[in-house]
Amino acid sequence: MIAELVADLKREAERANQRRLLVLAGGRDRGIDAAYEAVAAAGVGDDAVSFVSEREGFRFERVAPRGTDGLLGRTRELVVLDCHERFVPNALGRAVGAVDGGGLLVLLTPPLDDWPERRDGFDESLAVPPFVLDDVTGHFRRRLVETIRTHPGVAVASLPDDEADAGEPVGAGVRIERDGRVDPGTEDVRPSAQARPPAHEARQPAQEASPPKSGTNLSTTRAAPTTFPRAVYEACLTADQSRAVRALESLATPGTAVVIESDRGRGKSSAAGLAAAALARAGDDVLVTAPAVHNAAEVFARARELVDCSGTAAGESSGGEDGNRAEPIRASGGGRVRFEPPAAAATLPGEPDVVIVDEAAAFPVRLLDRFLDAPAVAFCTTVHGYEGAGRGFSVRFRDRLAATDRSVHDVRLDEPIRYARDDPVESWAARALLFDARPPVPEAVAETTVDDVRYRALAPDDLLADEVLLGEAFGLLVAAHYRTEPTDLARLLDAPNLAARALVDGDRIVAVALLAREGNLSAATRETMYEGERVRGNMVPDLLTSQLRDETAGDARGLRTVRIAVHDALRGRGLGSRLLDRIHAEFADAVDYFSVGFGATPRLLRFWRRAGYRSVHLSTTRNDASGEHSAIMLRPERDAGTRLLSRHAAALRDRERDALSDAHRDVNPDVVRGVLAGCPAPVAVDLTPHEWRVVVGASFGPGTYDVAPGAFRDLALAALVGDPESDTGPAFDARDERLLVRKVLQGRPEADVAAELGYASTAACMRALGAVFEPLVEQYGTDAALAERDRFLDR
Repeated sequence: MIAELVADLKREAERANQRRLLVLAGGRDRGIDAAYEAVAAAGVGDDAVSFVSEREGFRFERVAPRGTDGLLGRTRELVVLDCHERFVPNALGRAVGAVDGGGLLVLLTPPLDDWPERRDGFDESLAVPPFVLDDVTGHFRRRLVETIRTHPGVAVASLPDDEADAGEPVGAGVRIERDGRVDPGTEDVRPSAQARPPAHEARQPAQEASPPKSGTNLSTTRAAPTTFPRAVYEACLTADQSRAVRALESLATPGTAVVIESDRGRGKSSAAGLAAAALARAGDDVLVTAPAVHNAAEVFARARELVDCSGTAAGESSGGEDGNRAEPIRASGGGRVRFEPPAAAATLPGEPDVVIVDEAAAFPVRLLDRFLDAPAVAFCTTVHGYEGAGRGFSVRFRDRLAATDRSVHDVRLDEPIRYARDDPVESWAARALLFDARPPVPEAVAETTVDDVRYRALAPDDLLADEVLLGEAFGLLVAAHYRTEPTDLARLLDAPNLAARALVDGDRIVAVALLAREGNLSAATRETMYEGERVRGNMVPDLLTSQLRDETAGDARGLRTVRIAVHDALRGRGLGSRLLDRIHAEFADAVDYFSVGFGATPRLLRFWRRAGYRSVHLSTTRNDASGEHSAIMLRPERDAGTRLLSRHAAALRDRERDALSDAHRDVNPDVVRGVLAGCPAPVAVDLTPHEWRVVVGASFGPGTYDVAPGAFRDLALAALVGDPESDTGPAFDARDERLLVRKVLQGRPEADVAAELGYASTAACMRALGAVFEPLVEQYGTDAALAERDRFLDR
């Protein structure tokens, strides 16, 4: 019975050049046996099959659920995903994308009626302390089961339990609930207009899309001459891809930018790889970056094909990728294609001629900005799909790009490469994993003001019952963050430590926040955390305990803002602040403190400080994806929170005195200013008489800074620590504060500081520094220091 079902599905999939989904629901051992039968019935070679499972011992390629990122950029004829022991939503997203046109995705699941109530290894990861496994709900799987039972192109076969009639043949007790046929009334399914051979077959030249011209290669039908070799266009598989490559030709000219957007599987990365190879063959140094090296696998694969077929010795090109690095591909023309992780790539190491940013939507806007310093740059991004992320790229960064003087070329790819249009598995995955989640359209909320909105909870039951509400909420959360994954949807629906709150205008969500309950940990848990064991779902207590060595930090109850998002059409109208105000009011009696962690930028530090949050930590290293140092801020609500803030604000103040000339020496001075302004731990200035004489001499007389730099550092900290809008000390302008950070706290060379801050000379810079310390002498100076000052003023 399984064999006949699979044969029908495979035949229909191949004729339509689409994919089909088969769900084998029942006992796990029975499911594995049925999966082997399905592979045989599909006529697929073992080397074209991947089996995603916690188990081992298969004759096929076995992939661990946590290692499915290795499937990205690859195509398989048949993928089996074992959902029994540990069903990871991310693994499902990656498995869907790996199946080729004409192929099958096979899911092994518990009985569908029982699956939502069962708990597995992934659920254990959601049961973060102090919550337990019974607190985890099954909303995500309940919704997934509903899509399995209703979406076209999904076949379901119910299997017996493993214990039932164990000696029976494989097919015994099997019941076909759905046959998964999209057109069951037609035995001979005709290929769609977009059908083409699966990608695992030999690549064929792209044909003219409109009007169709069989056998005519795009390289012979272009209206204008091109600079890339003919072989580049002959390697294109669709007219869309050829247009993308043509746009990428412009990267040979400095001052250009190319933006390529597509759904997953449309060939944008392949087009980028072909263009990268052509540019390298022309002598250009091409730097490629992506969230991780495996995301750029297709770029390098296609570049390597073109470089190798151009006559370059295979030994001159990369042997492949390893970890988060890739060996450069060297072309015969003297150029190369190389990879760097995002934060490193943003510094433009080696002064590349061209930068290609793959999966650009997975980058924060502030990091994308830095790539605009390259001579020529291409941004390739997935609009929907596993790699897709925040709309910061398509909304906010596109506006910045348009405001530059660059010549910008836009290309949209719609035609699938590996399978035909209207693929039912693609649309099923988009529905099940909310790949296409969107906030309300701008026109529907454009007139909303802070007075129009209503505060509401987004309970998981409410989200499960209302697909529009769920789609708008998740769509806004996607827009708020540079990296969103299917697992985040499962956490939103099932994690007991999370809560979602929103502002709505009518029935439209215009702002949303995802909150995590943290702390309230047992003494035993706090002890293990202090001794180095990671405690899931407790980011702030974990950091304060394990890194900052405060064993009591996990005792207080906290509520952390994981993400907060305001509709792009409504930014700057006070909705984010209003949402936080309502959250603070609702939870004030239930927590000891509120907290937040984020990639530190001056704007975000200012926003959170104005919301009542204060600094307690700045990471020593940059986040690989965001390129920023992470900041942690707290807002105390009860005595336990106040004591926690007091301890760690003082520790931050003392730590930064040394860190700013060491690990934080390269931190943006405006970030330093923001962190210190949010630190509520005043500096007790206690200089020796000699140090005061040096400070006064450098400020009012002929003395020099270098004689006692520690004294100047203490005074600079005193000037910068604490709320800059208070009336407790002298007011400095932004350049004065940057001067204190760069020269005094970070110890930068005088010439570098003068050039960065726009002083006419090094001498002018140092005179300005002396002038900055004059009011600090007035504020903090002892009677003896003031007498020393008068000695110079009376001359």
